[in-house]
Amino acid sequence: MADADKNRVIVLAVVEGGLSVAEAAQRFKVSRRWIYALLTRYRAEGVAGLEPRSRAPRTSPQTTPAPVRARIVELRDALTGEGLDAGAESIADRLAREDLTVPATSTIWRILREGERVTAQPRKRPRSSWTRFEAATPNGCWQSDMTHWHLADATEVEIISWLDDHSRFLLHISVHAVVTAPIVTTTFLTTAREHGLPASTLTDNGLIYTTRFANYKGGPNHFEHVIASLGVKQKNGHPGHPQTQGKIERFHQTLKKWLAARPDTDTIDAMQHVLHTFQ
Repeated sequence: MADADKNRVIVLAVVEGGLSVAEAAQRFKVSRRWIYALLTRYRAEGVAGLEPRSRAPRTSPQTTPAPVRARIVELRDALTGEGLDAGAESIADRLAREDLTVPATSTIWRILREGERVTAQPRKRPRSSWTRFEAATPNGCWQSDMTHWHLADATEVEIISWLDDHSRFLLHISVHAVVTAPIVTTTFLTTAREHGLPASTLTDNGLIYTTRFANYKGGPNHFEHVIASLGVKQKNGHPGHPQTQGKIERFHQTLKKWLAARPDTDTIDAMQHVLHTFQ
């Protein structure tokens, strides 16, 4: 029996059938308090008052205020336009700087979805399945990689970065016509003079970092010789598994998104200036 029908039967049994509230409660297996409530609604509103009512609270103190909801969408658009990360964590950080109420990141994502600022990716691997790791302290491990970019005339250039694994602090970033093993060594030593030596490095298996997968033909490369002499442990990810160097890979997404939102530069020197601004 539907709730509305049951409510009517209970009330009519009392009002017209002569049952006491206690008898009706026993017959229909409901509380006397509920029957008194139905009778009150019936006397005030008639049969319409016996329809099921929403159980939602009349007020929701946890609801995100409208100005904050609007600001979340505005920040998403502004950050995206500037080529900056525009995820929930980045938006939450900006809200805090503006002394606004900062909802949970899950709430921010929901507001962005409602505002049609997020494209659903149902096949994307959930974060809960990731195996996370990071160095316990700064200088415990540095990640490095190189990535490709271009000048205004479409000339290809290569960018090398060094990132602290623990803090994700960008220790070094520079652009070159081609990144070679000696350049890897030079940038490493320059960075170490400023920040101190790391306990280890983590890179992919590119020949500029290691000759391991070339069966060490010709012996270890320039970079391998230098860090071995300094007592720095070298770690390399498995081939075809860039997730091992996930922080530097994700960093390059941020970098390229930022560069794409700005005019291309004409020279390597000009691009280096842009990279310093980014850093």
